[in-house]
Amino acid sequence: MEITEVKVLNLSGNALPEYATAGSAGIDLRASLPEAQSISPGQWKVIPTGIMIELPIFLEGQVRPRSGLAAKFGITCLNSPGTIDSDYRGEIKVILINHGKEEFIINNGDRIAQLVICRVEKISFKEQSTLNTTHRNDGGFGSTGI
Repeated sequence: MEITEVKVLNLSGNALPEYATAGSAGIDLRASLPEAQSISPGQWKVIPTGIMIELPIFLEGQVRPRSGLAAKFGITCLNSPGTIDSDYRGEIKVILINHGKEEFIINNGDRIAQLVICRVEKISFKEQSTLNTTHRNDGGFGSTGI
């Protein structure tokens, strides 16, 4: 398997993001905080990671929730997946929301999200007066049943 090298600036003082296991699809992102932050139930906060990356063109970073935080505490990413474009050079930040019933504390270095890198296709639209028909056609939400 070919591995793509990505340039990174690490201003967090934490270890570089890494895969937790050989089979992991997502790279763990850690909080970069001068002091602990709390998120009350129903509240959201933007949490910095101290990480900046230079993705090659045709790649996208997707910031996704960590399943353990969601299952145990009701903590998830508000805009999931959040997109990091290949031309973005700013700090990766994660919008966390607390859907749980208790205050949640985030400490510096805590794993708060995962970053999945995906290839994206560039397209161009070609305007038409009609589209090919399908069995589904314009059947929307719930049109294929339960």
